[in-house]
Amino acid sequence: MIAIYVFLSVMLSCKSSPQQTPELKESMARGAMVYEDFCMNCHMPNGEGVPNAFPPLASADYLMNKRLESIRAVKYGLSGEITVNGQIYNSTMAALGLSDVEVADVMNYVLNSWGNADGKIVTPSEVSKIEP
Repeated sequence: MIAIYVFLSVMLSCKSSPQQTPELKESMARGAMVYEDFCMNCHMPNGEGVPNAFPPLASADYLMNKRLESIRAVKYGLSGEITVNGQIYNSTMAALGLSDVEVADVMNYVLNSWGNADGKIVTPSEVSKIEP
């Protein structure tokens, strides 16, 4: 059931933004599956997060304004304070052990879903250059 929800979310978000290339749409579809497996438990199926615990990814200013930091968090984990949409979060996100391709795909999904409209594809090459 969750897989169907994620698939439909990807399809609807892909149709809503004309600047998305076929390459980005394909990456987002793969990223939706990574999101379902690794991210959804904390950030919820709709990307709204959990108040005072896990920050939202939906319409998240942090993602749009801190691209490198966001990619680094997915690749290596994150601890310490961050501010998302004016709210301070101080949780720990463990490193998920994702490949550079999986990080790129899930970032493309998140950056172009739930009110986020980045449109710039994250590539595995870009991910590989990010240091801890």
